[in-house]
Amino acid sequence: MTEATRPPWLDAPPIGPYPYTETHDLRVGPDLHPALLGLLPYIGVWRGRGGGDYPTIEPFEFGQEARFSHDGRPFLAYESRAWLIEPDGTPIRPAFREVGYWRPIVKNGQSTDAVEVQLMGQIGVVESYVGRIDGLRVELITDQVLRSGTAKEVTEGHRLYGIVEGALLYAYEMAAVGEPRQAHLSAKLDRVAG
Repeated sequence: MTEATRPPWLDAPPIGPYPYTETHDLRVGPDLHPALLGLLPYIGVWRGRGGGDYPTIEPFEFGQEARFSHDGRPFLAYESRAWLIEPDGTPIRPAFREVGYWRPIVKNGQSTDAVEVQLMGQIGVVESYVGRIDGLRVELITDQVLRSGTAKEVTEGHRLYGIVEGALLYAYEMAAVGEPRQAHLSAKLDRVAG
C-alpha cells in the first residue's frame, strides 16, 4: 500500500462511543418513525414465563425477557433471552436467545399492515418471516429458513403475538428434525419498562 492509496481512517484518532440513542421507552430518545405506529404497542421490555414441548425433547418451563426498541428509523430492534426454570421459578440455566429486526412494509410512502421479521438464534438458524399487523395482533409465517452446517434442522416456523389485557402473549410452532409443524413454545410476558 502506498501513501497515496492508504485510507485516511487508518491513521485517524480514536472516536468516542456510539453517539445515537436506541430506546424501548417512548418518553425519551428519538421520535418514533411513522411507519412503526402499527407496532407501537410492542415497544418496551417484557418479562414473564412460558413453557415448551416438542416430540424430540422433554417438556420444560422457562423465564424470558424480550426487548423491542427503536432508534428513530423504520424498524424495531428485538432481543430475547430465556432461561430454564423450576416450576417454582428457580433458575436452572440459560436457554434460547435470539436477536433480530421487525420491519413494517411501506409502499408508495404509505404504511401497510405487512411486516417482515428477521430472527437469528444461537443455534445457527436464521428465520425470515412475513406477516400482518392486525390491531394488537401480529401473525408471522416463515418465508425462508437458513441453517449453518451444524444447526438443528428447522424447516418452518409460525409465530403469533398479541397484547391481551396489557400482557404480551405469543405462541411459536415449528417444523424441525423430521417432525411436521406443531406447537413448540408459548409464553405470557408482562411489560416491565417502556
